[in-house]
Amino acid sequence: MVEHTSENNQVLVAGKVDSPPTFAHEIYGEGFYNFTLAVPRLSGYIDLLPVTVSERLIDIGKLSVGTEVVVKGQFRSYNKYLDGKNRLILTVFAKDIAMKDEEIKNPNQIYLDGYICKPPVYRTTPLNREIADVLLAVNRPYNKSDYIPVIMWGRNARFSQNLAVGQRIRIWGRIQSRPYQKKLPSGEIQDRIAYEVSVSKLQLVNG
Repeated sequence: MVEHTSENNQVLVAGKVDSPPTFAHEIYGEGFYNFTLAVPRLSGYIDLLPVTVSERLIDIGKLSVGTEVVVKGQFRSYNKYLDGKNRLILTVFAKDIAMKDEEIKNPNQIYLDGYICKPPVYRTTPLNREIADVLLAVNRPYNKSDYIPVIMWGRNARFSQNLAVGQRIRIWGRIQSRPYQKKLPSGEIQDRIAYEVSVSKLQLVNG
């Protein structure tokens, strides 16, 4: 089993603050705030990623829209009761945040070491691209786990479709945002954003 340390969940994202911080919650007198970070891809597409930051890491007033920052931390999940059901909420939990003062070659990086917790779902897109959806459980201290949706492509998708629940894997990639529409029981169409890890490298861990 992997040691319960933060080293099995590492994120670095850099970009511009896209929405002003809003108060999220307080733990033992420490306030936490949420904001959206606009992170560019090489293609020019912008991923809008949720970030949670402590008021003890940075003066929250400095996080105005358009400010460029570098965030290092973890990709975390928690359940929230919304629209009559539990939903998995994902956020980049900042462990360090600083003003961006130089160009970063790769502004969106994530490394995860975890366990497959649902059978992978393999499919092909209308353009015949191979995809596999994997849900990865990444251990955290105090017997907690983060459940991270992961997307494999091409040969990694083909390979991962036969991986068993409980298999430990390491993955490298980037966090992406994907807009979609959800039809509610009332018939209303609601715009939402899904967050997932797009994998560029996959490694099996045996034993």
